[in-house]
Amino acid sequence: MATKKKDNFKIYIKQIEAISKVANLITSGMYLEELLRLLVQVTAEIMNSKISSLMLLDPDKKELVVRATQSISEAYNKKPNIILGEGIAGVVAQNNKPICVEDVKAEPRYLNRDIAKKEGLCSLACVPLAVKGRVIGALNCYTSKKHKFSKHELDILTALANQAAIAIENAELDLRARSAEEALTTRKLVERAKDILSQEANILPSEAYRLIQKQSMDMRKSMREVAEAIILAKEIRSKKK
Repeated sequence: MATKKKDNFKIYIKQIEAISKVANLITSGMYLEELLRLLVQVTAEIMNSKISSLMLLDPDKKELVVRATQSISEAYNKKPNIILGEGIAGVVAQNNKPICVEDVKAEPRYLNRDIAKKEGLCSLACVPLAVKGRVIGALNCYTSKKHKFSKHELDILTALANQAAIAIENAELDLRARSAEEALTTRKLVERAKDILSQEANILPSEAYRLIQKQSMDMRKSMREVAEAIILAKEIRSKKK
């Protein structure tokens, strides 16, 4: 009895550490793909699952796409997207409620029973990834043997999913902010290069802009790279004078 209590305490500590680890990812500033890989690794470790996968919702296509998994199964990793409202994950994402299945191979709603048989997947716990009530995906946890997920296990998986959803949302917001900043920087560089060309070649600014565009296409370089080259050349010429 004492040994069982000790084991349960170790599991509890491990679960708290896992949730803490995911919570730390919220402010990590990590790129999204790296973040997703870490999230499924932590989930697989804490849930002792054969496969853990994270699916994100494509709001335009209304499909769930597998974005990360620690599985090395090519068949699982390349499985088709799931339409919102279809399959286990699709229903979970649509209703924002978790679903547990004791044997996916015998579950009519499960869409990839052939892959489950091939890969030896049995029980599944699927929980939604949601931020402020808005579902952004689903987190899946598979076992290789029949397993009835306890309320405690489901609570842990839900806690991981909640923390993961916030981390993903932060990473996407950060990516959009960085993209906007890069776009602004590029626009400023192109404007400066356009002015340099306009003055030095005595052409209209609109013609200078088209010339930068043509150079970009001919050289297979971005407009930013062409603009930076024009500005650098101008600075070199100025220093020689």
